[in-house]
Amino acid sequence: MKLLAAADIHGSQYRLNTILKNIERYHPDLVVICGDITQFGPGPLAKIFLDQIPVETLAIPGNIDPLEVGDSIRESKAYNIDLQKLIKHDVSFIGIGGMVPDFPIFVTDDHVQKPIEDVLDEKSVLVSHVPPYKLQDKVYIGFHAGNKELRDLVETCKPRLVLCGHIHEDPGVTTLGKTVIVNCSMGKRTEGALITLNKKVDVKILN
Repeated sequence: MKLLAAADIHGSQYRLNTILKNIERYHPDLVVICGDITQFGPGPLAKIFLDQIPVETLAIPGNIDPLEVGDSIRESKAYNIDLQKLIKHDVSFIGIGGMVPDFPIFVTDDHVQKPIEDVLDEKSVLVSHVPPYKLQDKVYIGFHAGNKELRDLVETCKPRLVLCGHIHEDPGVTTLGKTVIVNCSMGKRTEGALITLNKKVDVKILN
């Protein structure tokens, strides 16, 4: 399966056009949008943007997306996977939108709420707006701004892939054990990431 992942559109049609250009170029099977679709709203803009994407899309809200953005994602052609488990192409995607909520986190799996630790496993893809602590999370003044509890969750559950954004200054790819972490932020100099999920996880950061 080929994924095109991006975060931090921030209400920019230009950035959305970049995603559309890369869809036409790379022909992904699935697009994943990791939050901050708008710039503090308005909510309907999220639907306007997501409805332009011609490929099946999963999305979560970011920390500056107001609550109404979640509703607009659900009203769009995309799937809102915030605190949801969704299986696509035989792969489980679990989303955590906005800033990481206080633990314990519960995820809806087939209409049943379960602790995220019972849902997330080594075959899963975790889609989070915020990166785990010290994993593609360094801001321009040099300190790490990721979430420590999310880092603990990744170390415990060992998902195959973590897609995130939020930290515009540190797009790229790193690993933690067998987990591949991709910050696909469009906020500074990059255009997201192209990920191939087969026996291996292959990542290309798009410039």
